[in-house]
Amino acid sequence: MTNLFTKIKDFIVADLNETLHQKEKQNPIAKLNQYLRQCEQEAAKVGKLVERQSQLRDEFTREYSLAVEFAEKRKHQAEIALKAGETELYQFAAAEHQQYSERAQRLKASHTQVTEQLEELERKHEEMKHKLKDMHLRRMELMGQENVSRANLGMNHVLESDSYTTQSYSKFKDIENYLDRLEQKMHSSFFRSTIDSKVAQLEKEMSSKPLDLTKE
Repeated sequence: MTNLFTKIKDFIVADLNETLHQKEKQNPIAKLNQYLRQCEQEAAKVGKLVERQSQLRDEFTREYSLAVEFAEKRKHQAEIALKAGETELYQFAAAEHQQYSERAQRLKASHTQVTEQLEELERKHEEMKHKLKDMHLRRMELMGQENVSRANLGMNHVLESDSYTTQSYSKFKDIENYLDRLEQKMHSSFFRSTIDSKVAQLEKEMSSKPLDLTKE
């Protein structure tokens, strides 16, 4: 049990701050995620130990209750046998009473010890869960810081970088020139497609007018 508590302590106290500090220098979120998974696995193991210890305590409780019950029963039977003068029956019941009484004492001591161990395990488990919660919050904080850093980097690159501004201006200028050329091309194409119909219309109008013979 001492080794278990030592291992838990290593995970939730001493190793936490130093490990996070070293790993955050490289890739804080990825490293923190890895460490979180390891701690969650350890917390799950401790949770199973807590459950098993609780079941063991319940078994000791039942066995203790049975031992006390049988001890009282054999005591009562021994008293009746003694009053009835049944020596052999009295001796058997008295011996049984002694055995059950001694067993009850051992079980009571074991139950007390197991209960204390369970309480310590539960306390450590709760401490681990609080530390895990703190690490989850720390991960959220790091993610927020990373998002802000990336956003600021992008905005600063756009707003403060002369090279980026020049490149952007050049790209916009190229697009503008392309649109001008496209407009001219479309206008020329439209003019070519309509010139024939316009000339034909003019000829038709001219041929339909009567000749003015007075103009000589």
